Amino acid sequence: MPQASHPLERSLVAAALLVLVWLPLPLGSNRDWAVGILLVLVGSLTALWAFAHLRGKLSADVQQLPKAALPMFGLLLLTQAWIAVQWLAGLSVDNGATFQYLMLGIAYCLLFLLTINLFNTRKRLTLLLATLVISGTLQAFWGAFSTLAGIEWLLVGPKTSYFGDATGTFVNRNHLAGYLEMTLACGIGLLMALRDNRPFQWRNLLELLMGPKARLRLALVIMVIALVMTHSRMGNAAFFASLLLVGGLFVLIEKEHRLRNSLILASLIVIDVLVVSQYFGLEKLKDRLTNTRLNDVVVNGEVVQQANELRGDVYGYSMPLLMERPLTGQGAGSFEAVFPKYPGEDIRLHFDHTHNDYLQFIIEFGLIGTLPLAAFILLALWHALKALWKRESIYRSGVGFGAAMGIIALLIHSSTDFNLQIPANAATLVVLCAIAVLAGSHSKERKRKARQD
Repeated sequence: MPQASHPLERSLVAAALLVLVWLPLPLGSNRDWAVGILLVLVGSLTALWAFAHLRGKLSADVQQLPKAALPMFGLLLLTQAWIAVQWLAGLSVDNGATFQYLMLGIAYCLLFLLTINLFNTRKRLTLLLATLVISGTLQAFWGAFSTLAGIEWLLVGPKTSYFGDATGTFVNRNHLAGYLEMTLACGIGLLMALRDNRPFQWRNLLELLMGPKARLRLALVIMVIALVMTHSRMGNAAFFASLLLVGGLFVLIEKEHRLRNSLILASLIVIDVLVVSQYFGLEKLKDRLTNTRLNDVVVNGEVVQQANELRGDVYGYSMPLLMERPLTGQGAGSFEAVFPKYPGEDIRLHFDHTHNDYLQFIIEFGLIGTLPLAAFILLALWHALKALWKRESIYRSGVGFGAAMGIIALLIHSSTDFNLQIPANAATLVVLCAIAVLAGSHSKERKRKARQD
């Protein structure tokens, strides 16, 4: 029988899950005080984990990291090493911001390490996915309820912007959308991982939709409603594009259960969007999509600028920053300090981010710091797709489905927003990348003589 885990190990698992639920609560951890709390929580967890490891309090299943995780961990550390060089060598335009990014980057590295180590069994991996689904459902419920009830409040006070849009405990609707993209993907992956291996029969359709997994389906419905109610154009487009892309690949691979899998995925689109979400702001989202403009809006003869519509101009004015230091970058977190000297008179709003994560990373980190991050994400996606391809294991392919979908969704969304500059979303993406590795390399607790899949 599998070895029982030590109470300290179980406490570490519970604490890590609580940290993941906490991260989005204080405005997406996108305030200096919230960043400080994040650093203290992750640092304390790591110290306790190291103590447990040295004292032999960890079970055999979590004593060693999966080999697949080591190159990814090294790539994350390589980026942090470069940020440290920027800070120590005076290469950064804003040393204070670069130091904060360095501390956050180290926290992300440690969170990746803890996730890989503590959730390296099937039972715990399922618990991790379920916790992210619960966190996303809580965010979705609060965002949708407060908007529908007219109680426009965040966790720490009333909203000052995005009235009529679901934001959860985030300030920006796009950042709630980014968070929901990942938690929805975890929920769909869990739904696919826990499906049984019986041949599909039409009389089982009702059980498929309203059976024992009804609570998970309800959570997915709530999150889709909130995603639509954010009225985030790219957030919704990224979610459904990733669902169609990964879902289509999954259906093609799974020949034996193609009809059943197709019905599960179709139900997510047809029931959740066409039936449910039309009552919760789908029309407003459609109007935002069809009325998107990349120029100024004129009202009563006056030009009214909107940040969303100025993204193209900001991209153009940011190019000189990129060309100045394409290899070394301006310094992690320095965009807000250096950008004001470049835009023309047509940019009258304050921009602390480029609204394009790829452009901002290259501007701030340079190619030297950005390439390891890109390799980290691509390796995670490769591990997720590799697990998705494992048709002999329903569970592994389902978890790989969820990880691949979540990563692709945020990659698409990052082309027009800055989700990766929000600590809660960046940390959740790092955890999702760890899940991608664990999808194919976790251990399943079985009796000694049982055959491993």
